[in-house]
Amino acid sequence: MTNNRIVKMLIFIILIFLLLIGYLTYFVIFKSDEVLQNPYNKRLWAYEEDVTRGSVSDRRGVVLAYSDRQKRIYEYGRLYCHVIGYNSKTYGKAGIESKYNTLLLGKGDWTEVFNLAGDNKAGYDLTLTLDHRLQRYAYDKLGNRNGSVVVINANTGEVLALVSKPDFDPSDNALVKKWTELVESDKAPLLPRATSGLYPPGSVFKIITATSAIEQGFDNDEYTDTGSVTIGDTTFFNYGKKANGEIDLTKAFALSSNYAFCTLGTRLTSATLRETAQRFGFDKTFDFDINFSKSVFPKKDTDAAGSAALAIGQGTTLATPLQMALTTCAIANEGIIMSPYIVQSAVNKNGTTVYEKKPEQLFKPITPETANQIKDMMIETVKTGTAKGAQIRNVSVAGKTGTAENELLEKEDNKEHTWFVGFASVNKTQIVVCVMLEYSGGSGGELCAPIARDILKQYISY
Repeated sequence: MTNNRIVKMLIFIILIFLLLIGYLTYFVIFKSDEVLQNPYNKRLWAYEEDVTRGSVSDRRGVVLAYSDRQKRIYEYGRLYCHVIGYNSKTYGKAGIESKYNTLLLGKGDWTEVFNLAGDNKAGYDLTLTLDHRLQRYAYDKLGNRNGSVVVINANTGEVLALVSKPDFDPSDNALVKKWTELVESDKAPLLPRATSGLYPPGSVFKIITATSAIEQGFDNDEYTDTGSVTIGDTTFFNYGKKANGEIDLTKAFALSSNYAFCTLGTRLTSATLRETAQRFGFDKTFDFDINFSKSVFPKKDTDAAGSAALAIGQGTTLATPLQMALTTCAIANEGIIMSPYIVQSAVNKNGTTVYEKKPEQLFKPITPETANQIKDMMIETVKTGTAKGAQIRNVSVAGKTGTAENELLEKEDNKEHTWFVGFASVNKTQIVVCVMLEYSGGSGGELCAPIARDILKQYISY
């Protein structure tokens, strides 16, 4: 009897030991990097006291952030606050400072989790895909307006500019002085609108609706656009209640006819629109260099009126500017969305490359044939439709405008979100631009298309 109890106790101890070994193995393999990068890891902060944090530079070698002793210097202040982020003992880390913390500290391998007292006293230097000249230009073009700009090389996924406003001073002293004000502000300056701001996409979503229409064989349909259409108990109006008369799908797209696209929505149904949107990245997450919000398409099927609203980017669909830029990348890049990235490489103090990002495919939502058909529609939109403000002499520009209703319109006029997404081929490279202005009123063609045009012209001039 005694021997049985001893055997049971031994088995119990062995099981506990195996569970402990299993947990430690799991921790080291799967959780170590998360713990190592945790901004509240005091051991990591203690280690950082003895290390010169690596610098951050743009694609041309312009230094954007560096360390002077233990003080983090952000050379261009607010310009990169939502991308590079901040490095604060009081408030932790954000942006690239957080995601690439281990590389910036010279720690590039999970095996070093338990060896933070190594001999390396210099972190790795990061090179970004961002172009400082383009970033500054896009920042200046936004002016005092709240919103964002995303510029992406559709062929590779390189992010060339990523701007969000309002912004903030990322220096540690400024954060300590103004943290409460930043957190409590109604303007939410800490929110990186380009990647985490969720907005009804309005008519830029018609890229996805038009894709569904082509795939379902509705691309040859014609419409008698009277300026409004009633579906169920809901009446939908064109922008300015303009009647466009007899139009086909290309003309409906170019003129952003809600009449035509609401009619399409009832035929396509919310289920078909959802499936198409998800192929473009809605409701999905993926690896990216900074935190971002997942764009969402409603999970439940709806009635005809609900489907009509979803077809024109209204209803409860919410998208980030990054998502709509990636959607446009699929059209620019023959149906393929490349994985977006901001950090190009990291080198150690000896100049040896310890990390380098290679372009890779993220999604392939549509065929090249469908992408080219949508591209032609977007080119027509810039030539003769709502996006004329994006025209550039001797350059073929493709684009789509959007004006989205939101919660503020119930109490106050002229508070629509305005959008433009588009692209142009520059030396065989497809450069995608997304401009979003929140609560700006007006239309995307009036407000956002000229900004995108000027950014594309600036890129071309380099």
